[in-house]
Amino acid sequence: MPVGERSTAHDLSYCWSRYKQSGDDQARNELILAYSPLVKYVAGRMSSGLPAHVEEADLVSYGLLGLIGAIERFDPGRNIKFETYALSRIKGAIIDELRALDWVPRSVRNWARQVERSVTRLENRLGRAPHDEEIAADLGVSTTELQDVLVQISNASIVALDEFWCLSGTEGDKITLLDTLEDGSAPDPSKAFDLQSLKEHLADAIRRLPEREKIVIGLYYYEGLTLKEIGEVLGVTESRVSQLHTKAILRLKGRIKDQLEPKAL
Repeated sequence: MPVGERSTAHDLSYCWSRYKQSGDDQARNELILAYSPLVKYVAGRMSSGLPAHVEEADLVSYGLLGLIGAIERFDPGRNIKFETYALSRIKGAIIDELRALDWVPRSVRNWARQVERSVTRLENRLGRAPHDEEIAADLGVSTTELQDVLVQISNASIVALDEFWCLSGTEGDKITLLDTLEDGSAPDPSKAFDLQSLKEHLADAIRRLPEREKIVIGLYYYEGLTLKEIGEVLGVTESRVSQLHTKAILRLKGRIKDQLEPKAL
C-alpha cells in the first residue's frame, strides 16, 4: 500500500535509522506524516459500517494515536513490513476508543448475544445452519422482528472479522479473525499450533455457512466490495446484504467460541 509520494524508500529508511538510534523528533514527525495515509484508509474503511453520528474525522484522530504507538514500538530490524504491523495497531486504537465511548445501546448488545447463542444452540441441535424462522421461534419473536434486530446489530457493529481475539494457550497474544486466514507462521511451536487450530476452526465455520452468507463474506472481506455493490451482485437490497453479513458474523463467532471454550464436565 502506498504511503505517500513525498517519501521515497530511501528517505523512510533514513528516518527510521535517525529515530531509532537517537529518538530524533523531526524524524518521528516525518514518519508520522509519511504513513498517515494508512490512518485515513483504515478510518474510511471502518466508518462505512458505523452509525452516521460517528464522524470519520474522529476515527482518524483515534487511529493517529495507534500509528504513533506503532512507530514508537516498531523494530525495523525484524523481517516485518511496517504497514502490516501499523494497520493492526491503528484498527486496535480506533476500536478501543469506540468501545470506551460505549455508544452501542445495551439492548443491542444483549440482542447480539441472544442471537449468537440461539444460532449456536440450534446448529448443535439441528446439525445445520438454522433458518430465520427457526431462529425467530427460538427467540420468541416474529421473523420481521428478527430482521429488525439484525439491522440494529449491523448498524452497531464495529469490525466484525476485524475484532480482536485472544489465542488460547498464549499469554495475552491477540489476533483478528481475518488474520487467521492468512498464511502466517510463528517461531514458537506452541503458538503455531494454536494459530493453526484456530485457522482450521474458522475455515470450517466459513465452509458451513449458508451459500449466500459465504458469498457476502468473500465479497466483503476478500474482494473489498461495499454492501451496496454486493447487493447489486446478488440482486438484493443493501439492507438485506447487511442482514446476511450480520448473521454470518454471529454464526462464525458462535461456532468459534463453541469450539474453543472449555466444555463443562
